[in-house]
Amino acid sequence: MLLDPGLNLTLRPMKYPLFYEMYRDAIKNTWTVEEVDFSLDTADLNNKLLPSERHLINRLVAFFATGDSIVANNLVLNLYQHINAPEARMYLSRQLYEEALHVQFYLTLLDTYIPDIKEREEAFAAIHNIPSIEKKAQFCFKWIESLNDVHRLDSREQRRQFLLNLICFSCCIEGLFFFAAFAYVYFLRSKGLLSGLATGTNWVFRDESMHMRFALEVIDQVRREEPDLFDAELQAQIIEMIQEAVECELQFAEDVLGQGVPGMSLKDMKTYLEYVADQRFQNLGMAPLYNSENPFPFMDLQDVQELANFFERRVSAYQVGVTGEVAFDEEF
Repeated sequence: MLLDPGLNLTLRPMKYPLFYEMYRDAIKNTWTVEEVDFSLDTADLNNKLLPSERHLINRLVAFFATGDSIVANNLVLNLYQHINAPEARMYLSRQLYEEALHVQFYLTLLDTYIPDIKEREEAFAAIHNIPSIEKKAQFCFKWIESLNDVHRLDSREQRRQFLLNLICFSCCIEGLFFFAAFAYVYFLRSKGLLSGLATGTNWVFRDESMHMRFALEVIDQVRREEPDLFDAELQAQIIEMIQEAVECELQFAEDVLGQGVPGMSLKDMKTYLEYVADQRFQNLGMAPLYNSENPFPFMDLQDVQELANFFERRVSAYQVGVTGEVAFDEEF
């Protein structure tokens, strides 16, 4: 089974070919930070942004500075060693590259947007000096670090720990915290601001959607193989986790929007967070909790995927072709 201890090295016959196809799809979506043009963003920052919008951006890039590093560390330390399929580990290897790419993108973003060295240093240390970001980081560590000392998934409880880690990783950090951040970016884009940030975010958004799809497929596969793990206790823990994530992100929204950003209210942001949380519950095969509707029409603009059918549409604005076929049932 997928979570059996050990590291299976046999690629053929391939047991989980969908993971290999996900790896190939990820390769097609290759991009580089150097392709992002920030020249217009600099002019916007200097001449067009209101003080409240500049505060929003400073908080946003401060969160970005550490968010993907937390994700990358968890991927290496807690996930790679426990998903026992070589084709799945191929995808995780590609995901780790993408997380490093996102870190580089946000590093470039901070260097471009925050010229003051002292401010920049404070942004890089946001989990220590900005309470709303510190709260999100502590939430992440609470739910994912419980797996740090687990080196084999021998017991039912250890496999449940793994599932909670993966659900926090995919549905709360990537699937809620980052989705909220993307909403701020696309709100500014709808006002004609920071086109470079929006372009890079499109590519990050696409990567993150694939990361979440992979994680959810792992969860579904484990559910098929070990359905007894998905009992009422686990579902109660998932509800607690996602509710806590919404509260953390709402505190961040109070900080981000605290100076009054015209066109974006805290009430709408709360509704949006509840809407995204309901999407995550449904992704996990659970009933929605909040029954909220998406209040942000700008999230449907251009090549941004609609959340209601998150995995049904493909973004094709930037793809690199990959050729060649692989037979999944051949022996070595």
